Amino acid sequence: MTDSTLSAIILYPVKSLAGISVTSWPVTKTGLQYDRKFMLIDKAAQFISQRKLPRMALIKTALIGHHLILSAPGMENLSLPVSPTDGDIIKSSIWLDQCDALSVSVEADQWLSSFLNQDCRLVYQPEETIRQVDTHYGRYTDTVAFSDGFPFLIISENSLVSLNRDMQLSLPMTRFRPNLVINGCPSYAEDNWREISIGAIDFRLPKACSRCSVPTIDPETAQLGKEPLATLNRIRKWENKVYFGQNALHNQCGTLTVGDTVYVKVTGPKQPPI
Repeated sequence: MTDSTLSAIILYPVKSLAGISVTSWPVTKTGLQYDRKFMLIDKAAQFISQRKLPRMALIKTALIGHHLILSAPGMENLSLPVSPTDGDIIKSSIWLDQCDALSVSVEADQWLSSFLNQDCRLVYQPEETIRQVDTHYGRYTDTVAFSDGFPFLIISENSLVSLNRDMQLSLPMTRFRPNLVINGCPSYAEDNWREISIGAIDFRLPKACSRCSVPTIDPETAQLGKEPLATLNRIRKWENKVYFGQNALHNQCGTLTVGDTVYVKVTGPKQPPI
């Protein structure tokens, strides 16, 4: 079954900071190249996200050559190597996982701590660090960087159109922080997808994405609101969680390009079953 195409590719070099839209991008063993290879940690080496510090949404990211550029209101841009090799190994916690992460620089720590008004450190996932996907949903060979749990989040354009209609709002897709956006399919079609291909890359969709407070944060102002969680709680709730989008795992590395054809290979019961 096909009529759908890939309409957007977004990567997030630093977990919980703003993303970067691209038209074509490599896929590595952990997902989109550079996607969430960096994250912020607190003094206890626990990861920090917009759930705790909504102001993180205001920090923009860019990739220029071999450098990651951070920018934020009132701050001079900060340039960092996109693949750091020097630094101390810090045993860092992300949800139930503990990972060896590499400290980036004192300058980065000071820049971020100043803007966020909280002591924090920037760390990087070196190539030798392997973080395995939960084997309830993936294979032993599936790995991920500092995403919450999966290399990809997939959402269809029409799912957002439908949700916006229910909310009587016009929230942008950026609220939901997908990696891959699909057009040309019915709203919530992705709830039934189990195996798809996009271009030359095959994907498995083992689990719907349960949503936290992050989509209620306006990425332009960092202000919190009630939507979309209020409406999702009414129309997309199952077992005390609300769902929007599908987590995905990839079978091959390669390249994704906006306009790639999406083939639905295997479907199954709706997840969540609502």
